Amino acid sequence: MADLPAATLLRHPAAAPLAVLAAGAAGALHLYRTDPHQPGGLLPPCPFHLLTGLLCPACGGTRMVYDLMHGHLGQAWLDNRLLLLAAPFALALAGRWAVEGLRGRRWRPALGRRAQAAILLTAVAWTITRNLVG
Repeated sequence: MADLPAATLLRHPAAAPLAVLAAGAAGALHLYRTDPHQPGGLLPPCPFHLLTGLLCPACGGTRMVYDLMHGHLGQAWLDNRLLLLAAPFALALAGRWAVEGLRGRRWRPALGRRAQAAILLTAVAWTITRNLVG
């Protein structure tokens, strides 16, 4: 593989999932040492929350991941329940993408219109609920 040109390696089906894994690992390392519960860090605030004052469906996701990495499951639940419940599915999809790439196959999950509508409606319902209930 060392004799292959860089352009060929970048087109390999495993290149994208491995790049995402490397970026995720770097981000996780930074997040592990940077408490997003404390103001003034390098982590950017949510643009939706800055503009509207409302919580988006993903607000609290960074704090949730930080709390999970530090073993605080209860606090992670309070940060963002929906993302916590969805995380295993997202990780399974990312894992499948990586495994298929390492096997030399390209893989994209196929979501039908109903699945897309269900995801969108769930995100909208979660946004409304968390902003009304608090």
